[in-house]
Amino acid sequence: MKFGIDSFGLDHGRSGLGAYLLSLVNQLPDENNISYQIFGPETDRYSFAVNPKIDFISTGTASNYFGDQAWHLYKANIFASKNEFDAILYTAGARLLPLEFSVPGVAVINDIPSKLLKNKKLYKKLAMKKSLNKVDYIIAASNFIKRDLEKLGIKNKNIEVIHNGIDHSMFYPKELDDSEYVNVKPFAIQRPYFIYASTISSEEKKHVELIKAFSLFKKNTGLPHRLVLAGKGDGNYAEKVHKAAFESDYSSDIFLTGYFPHETFPDLYRGATACICPSVNEGVGLTVLESMACGLPVACAKAGALPELAASNALYFNSDSILEIEGALEKLAVDENLRKKLSQQGVEWAKRFSWEKTAHATAQVLLKASRKE
Repeated sequence: MKFGIDSFGLDHGRSGLGAYLLSLVNQLPDENNISYQIFGPETDRYSFAVNPKIDFISTGTASNYFGDQAWHLYKANIFASKNEFDAILYTAGARLLPLEFSVPGVAVINDIPSKLLKNKKLYKKLAMKKSLNKVDYIIAASNFIKRDLEKLGIKNKNIEVIHNGIDHSMFYPKELDDSEYVNVKPFAIQRPYFIYASTISSEEKKHVELIKAFSLFKKNTGLPHRLVLAGKGDGNYAEKVHKAAFESDYSSDIFLTGYFPHETFPDLYRGATACICPSVNEGVGLTVLESMACGLPVACAKAGALPELAASNALYFNSDSILEIEGALEKLAVDENLRKKLSQQGVEWAKRFSWEKTAHATAQVLLKASRKE
């Protein structure tokens, strides 16, 4: 058996989808009768050729939005047949798929499809729905995403939920020294602080509400905590977030890092008082799980996939309520017993998630797709 893995649409590793593929390829089961080959634009060779047992095949195309779309529409099936793949894993399955499949396909959905397609033109929505109904299997990263697919009108009966994993060799509890600063290159961040790690990409991420709640927390408590917003951002929403931070009476205690390398997140988590995740439309929620794995208490929105992923191991709030978010910040700042309880529960809960499990389950779906009649 030979399985292809599509690396198109993953921002060359600098996105959540890119991190997904990097984690997956390092844990794919090593079986004598199965081989894997990653394919994509030549620039991806330097991002995803991380497993010496998995070859990278260049498609010989330049990577840009329109070129990637055209390649999947007109060349993907020819390429798949030429390379004699038994099945293909489309890792950006809500963004880039052929309309027809000459080789069995498995679409991985880490995005929330209804949100992704919300502002797309009608023909693009219809094309993606057609592709998702025709692909042999869909892997949804949460039950929340599966329900969203079904509400969107995807009638594909082969939707399997496989949660993303956690790299426990990176994310695990570890005591940091008592230094006033956490050194996470290229920054030295002063403690104590709350951490929200997320791209600054849309109103549903609720950065502005968190900034307002944090400002209220500072006013009400006078505590020395800071707020660290770690994640890249651009566009109108990012401008709003920067404006809200600048106009806060406590702007000097609000730190926006911009893009932050994934490998430096463990110490960023470990040095924090708590992880705060007010986003109301998370389909994967990996930040919450990675924080838990590091022993960091978590407070998050009771929305999206977060209740599914965190279960009873987080403090929940309504992200539309500044007062509720502020209340969660205050509880976590002053209640040491609550922090300890959530920390212990979170570490145990996070053990359920691993990339080894995710990769094994994904390989099983590829096998089923390759044998599907």
